[in-house]
Amino acid sequence: MPDMPDKPISPAATTPRGNAPEPSAARVDITERPARAAGSGAAFLALILYLVLIVGCVATFARVATDAFDEGEPAAVALAVGASVVLVLTLLLMLASLVIVVPGQTSVRQFFGRYVGTVRRPGLALVPPLTTGTKVSIKVHNFETSELKVNDLDGNPVTIAAIVVWQVADTARAVFAVEAYEEFIRAQAESALRHVATVHPYDEPGPGETSLRGGTDVVSAELAAEVAARVALAGLEIVEVRISSLAYAPEIAQAMLQRQQAGAVIAAREQIVEGAVTMVDQALRRLEEGDIVAMDDERRAQMVSNLLVVLCSDQRTQPVVNTGSLYA
Repeated sequence: MPDMPDKPISPAATTPRGNAPEPSAARVDITERPARAAGSGAAFLALILYLVLIVGCVATFARVATDAFDEGEPAAVALAVGASVVLVLTLLLMLASLVIVVPGQTSVRQFFGRYVGTVRRPGLALVPPLTTGTKVSIKVHNFETSELKVNDLDGNPVTIAAIVVWQVADTARAVFAVEAYEEFIRAQAESALRHVATVHPYDEPGPGETSLRGGTDVVSAELAAEVAARVALAGLEIVEVRISSLAYAPEIAQAMLQRQQAGAVIAAREQIVEGAVTMVDQALRRLEEGDIVAMDDERRAQMVSNLLVVLCSDQRTQPVVNTGSLYA
């Protein structure tokens, strides 16, 4: 009897790669389009007409019902009341087709679950009856990401945060392509911030590299491009992204501060030594060119040593006056 495999074979493993469906970049393939809606003038006339019809219908049927009641015809009364109720409800339903769109907002219209367009023109609008609307703000929004702790290119833990300025560009994608576009952009912004922080060193970049501290504009532009690519699925537009907080993590901040201080001290020392050597060289040249004093190599070395000590010392040196012979 042949041996049976220990692990079950999944259906995906037996499916040929050529028949496998390719993943789609956008699960909901929909884009914004303008809805069929009349302007403020037509909507205002429709509003007046609906109100006049409602009042006229109520008054007419009330009179008909009163006359029928006086004549002793209860069936006619019930018919008049029922007809008046149906007509008034119909007119109220037609009245619901009037929507108000304030500046900075849009109304995404649906007809029994089908997207029929977006109303962007502010003011009173007359839309097709039986459509429902979802208000979507197209104002410019901004938020600051939480302070993230990541490792930079050199493996040093740093804390970083950014401010993202964005707005809705495609209302249809914002409503139908993602579950909640405000939460979506926050998650994608933090994910992009983590990725960008890991591909740059905090400071001291190598050849062709950009540091997080020294290349803030370049890093911000790279971060804005990555966030825009991630949220294009939701119809969102990135206006600007800026680094708002950047520092070493607390556990290495003191050590990195000491390293920076040591680097500054070394750089200052190099400059002091370079200046001292230049001054000593100039002093020796002046003494030799003016034939002021003749010194052998030993006395020359002693003079250079004394001058370097005086010029490079941290503390103030005390002069010593020699009243005897230099060769004593």
